[in-house]
Amino acid sequence: MHSRSRGCRQLKIGAIDVDSSINSVKELLEKEKDLSPSLRSALEVLLVLVTLLLNRTTLNSNDSSKPPSTDPNRQKSSRQGKGDRKPGGQKGRNGTTLEPVADPNEVEVLAIDCRTLPKGPRYREAGYESRQVIDIDICRFVTEHRAQILEDNQGNRFVVTFPEGVNRPVLYGLNLKANDIYMSQHQLIPYDRIRDHFQDQMRIPGSAGSVFNFNKEAYERLESFEQWAKTELACAELLHADETGINISGKRQRLHCASNALLTWFYPHARRGLDAMDEMGILPFFKGVLCHDHWKPYYHYDCIHALCNAHHLRELERAWEQDQ
Repeated sequence: MHSRSRGCRQLKIGAIDVDSSINSVKELLEKEKDLSPSLRSALEVLLVLVTLLLNRTTLNSNDSSKPPSTDPNRQKSSRQGKGDRKPGGQKGRNGTTLEPVADPNEVEVLAIDCRTLPKGPRYREAGYESRQVIDIDICRFVTEHRAQILEDNQGNRFVVTFPEGVNRPVLYGLNLKANDIYMSQHQLIPYDRIRDHFQDQMRIPGSAGSVFNFNKEAYERLESFEQWAKTELACAELLHADETGINISGKRQRLHCASNALLTWFYPHARRGLDAMDEMGILPFFKGVLCHDHWKPYYHYDCIHALCNAHHLRELERAWEQDQ
């Protein structure tokens, strides 16, 4: 908390100067006995307004409920320069170690050249010592379906039915589509770079439009999962709810979310509030404990409300820094 506060105080040097100026003006007003009551009242109101505006302009994402997306002056961690940590694994980390697998894809037997052994003794097989090299094989894998054609003596032709989904002479397979979607939606790699990856690494031609179509197909196939996930979240004992700003196609939107330990549901909407949360279709049916940031619309829902301590700490930090 203290390290974050030091950053906030650095941002508020100007505000602290204004505070001292306001205090000086107040002291001068107290000493000045010849001011008319109306002028004195007007000056005091102006000082109050300046103080209120100052408090509002110095709020940031560390000392209020202001989201980081709307806080252009927030402290951003610098990635330049060297830190105190040494390269490699840090003390106390949970490391990951390669373990041998029980079913290697290929076994290469290394035999001793008997000509290199000392002459005289007789040798027998005593087992082997194994070492494994775990690698990947980046390649194109093509399955060709050949549908048998039979023809009777009258010239009638009979063709076996192709597997479901194999409806064109050449098409992309499910594994390739799934890999594209993973790279696009989970790793957030741009469409054009995904296209380049498949062309350069596996000689599979494609386009950014193809990646878009794969995402669209996945979206349509996930309709049943959507209903299941919403039902699971609505029936959960505890939910966390929040919202923030995002950019979609150059336009500012609101991203609402509801989550528990297992599932997270994100819902973008043009507006922030009840309309979006009702359309999301989770909170109107939720009856458990809802943890949120005190935002008034959440109290519209008939459930048990719990308040987020992270937001409490921000408010306390503001009271400490601005109100002393």
